[in-house]
Amino acid sequence: MTWMYETIDSNSESMLATLSTMMSHGFKSSKQNFTFGQWKVTAAKNHIMKSKDVERLAEEMNMPSLPEMLFGDNFLRIQHLDGYGIGFNAIDALRRVNNMEDAVKVACAQEWQESRADSEHSKEVVKPYDWTYTTDYRGTLMGEDMQIKVTETAERIDMEKLKAREQIMFFDDVLLFEDELHDHGVSMISVKIRVMPTSFFLLLRFFLRVDGVLIRINDTRLYHEAGNNYMLREFSTRESKIAELKNVPAALQLLMKFSSDQYTIRSRIPDAATS
Repeated sequence: MTWMYETIDSNSESMLATLSTMMSHGFKSSKQNFTFGQWKVTAAKNHIMKSKDVERLAEEMNMPSLPEMLFGDNFLRIQHLDGYGIGFNAIDALRRVNNMEDAVKVACAQEWQESRADSEHSKEVVKPYDWTYTTDYRGTLMGEDMQIKVTETAERIDMEKLKAREQIMFFDDVLLFEDELHDHGVSMISVKIRVMPTSFFLLLRFFLRVDGVLIRINDTRLYHEAGNNYMLREFSTRESKIAELKNVPAALQLLMKFSSDQYTIRSRIPDAATS
């Protein structure tokens, strides 16, 4: 079998193109599994969540509206043979959204909210909430009461090691949700993973562009190297005002080095779980 090398840190335009192709040629649900040592990677892709289920979820989350394209059954999971691990899904990502106030105060926010005021699950008065769906979601731990623990560390993921052109044994890209913010930009979150012979690397990216206002990227990177009894998880948040990028071509804006607040935590796994 021939494996195609693909960078896991690609920009949002390629994700949108992939989604467009899926919608124009018809979409089929899929589920893939891959085993790496004592770890099992599972990636599932399903149809957009039904309206009635979205409305029920919005009410549960006390939010007037949820993203236009919500893939509630999509997930990516990394699970040890003993049952513990970490998973990534849209609903848990949305639970990290501020449902009490607007995070981005711009003129189009009120217009956007009013455009959705007639939806069945909205109230007569649309309450303030983060209409950009910004989330600092970093994954859902499974088996916290078993062996998996999280501790802070100064150790960083070795990005130079990841640049080596190793064989890609498994790759998948799972979209969790996307919204065009009533034609005022885009808000989306997706998770990608690639598995090599010596390690696996995962990127969960929340991307936000509010036209004329700002670009924001929240990234969670997860790395495990064969022979280690832990995974490294790094979370970073970056943001720039569009005014600061006005002389930068749109195609290059995503490549800018935004100011960032980054820290690293390590997910420790007992010695018995060494891959």
